[in-house]
Amino acid sequence: MGSKMTKEKIYQVIEEENVRFIRLQFTDMLGTIKNVEIPLSQLEKAMDNKMMFDGSSIEGFVRIEESDMYLYPDMDTFVVYPWTSDKGKVARFICDIYNPDGTPFEGCPRYNLKRNLKRMEKLGFTAFNIGTEPEFFLFKLDEKGDPSLELNDRGGYFDLAPTDLGENCRRDIVLELEEMGFEIEASHHEVAPGQHEIDFKYSDAVKHADDIQTFKLVVKTIARKHNLHATFMPKPLFGVNGSGMHVNMSLFKDGQNMFFDEKGDMKLSELTFQFTAGIIKHATSFTAVTNPTVNSYKRLVPGYEAPCYVAWSGQNRSPLVRIPYSRGLSTRIEARSVDPAANPYMAMAVLLASGLDGIENKLEAPSPVDRNIYAMDKAERIKNGVKDLPATLMDALEELEKDEVIKEALGEHLYEHFIEAKEIEWDMFRTTVHPWEREQYLTSY
Repeated sequence: MGSKMTKEKIYQVIEEENVRFIRLQFTDMLGTIKNVEIPLSQLEKAMDNKMMFDGSSIEGFVRIEESDMYLYPDMDTFVVYPWTSDKGKVARFICDIYNPDGTPFEGCPRYNLKRNLKRMEKLGFTAFNIGTEPEFFLFKLDEKGDPSLELNDRGGYFDLAPTDLGENCRRDIVLELEEMGFEIEASHHEVAPGQHEIDFKYSDAVKHADDIQTFKLVVKTIARKHNLHATFMPKPLFGVNGSGMHVNMSLFKDGQNMFFDEKGDMKLSELTFQFTAGIIKHATSFTAVTNPTVNSYKRLVPGYEAPCYVAWSGQNRSPLVRIPYSRGLSTRIEARSVDPAANPYMAMAVLLASGLDGIENKLEAPSPVDRNIYAMDKAERIKNGVKDLPATLMDALEELEKDEVIKEALGEHLYEHFIEAKEIEWDMFRTTVHPWEREQYLTSY
């Protein structure tokens, strides 16, 4: 996976692996993986970009009167799913979506990320490298095969078996990922019971967003083989840490990390501080995209290590942005607020656009906040210029609507459909009577 693939090489792998079916995979606006499965007999048609599907059935795509869309497979994303049947394995391509007239579809999140990368290239950079740390929970399946709220273990950070009963499942996930071409850097139990993290090597933004989607699919598939349900829901349980997806970012030019400067302050280039300033400036606005569900805001609260204040530091982990100690090619900025419910293509697009705005306008980064922000009161935070992240999805949507840079990063189609879908989601949550309300009020009034 990730190497340059030709038709000849693809057919060779298909024959060696006994592939019988091909999935043409893409991602909708909400980050959900979709696919059209075709028999091997239709592969040539698919590779000639002639495979059509009904776009009106996909969230955030098009209306029923303009439903015909085309799937353009990215040859370099071809991979065989190792866990599929020996009687006939399944392989997949990740696709971009095109209009019938041969133009890219502006509502395709993957294409939209590529559009933002072209803006980066005009500024002289050649790569936007990303490394993420997606966390997830493992719950047991009930006797019907449905997810329960019973955790698989009571382990904690870096615990080992037998406390960490998810270790075998996590190990099998790693083995499957490695067979698909992933370079796994670390695998461990996270802070909360039932919570896990598997880190894989950084790569350019499009490939890494592809990898995140593949990673989620593999985690969920292998977990079910262990009679478990894997969820990337940001905060499935009250009273414990939620799941984040820290995003490590760096800009490269011709193989050189442009964030590193041996002679710079903290050995960081001026670009690093400008990029950081852009992230800080737009943080409240891009939060609706990087934390896109009602549940996301149950994670962004004090006391559970998730950042809920807009600041940066090269030392402590309470601010939204941290600059890890590593230098040289590993110099990077870490955005810690992002959660794994985010559409990775859209999240990377708004983060990149925010940072580039800082570079284009030579924004000055605020002073770092090296104290524990959670220990500050409101007055201290204001004195130190520390803003709060939005407290609810609706607050985040209102911030998004005011920011032209983030709206442009999404493009008109994605922005309008995203706002519409998320306002509906918020209204459904707002008007639902929840169990907590009945527990609090049913006998009191």
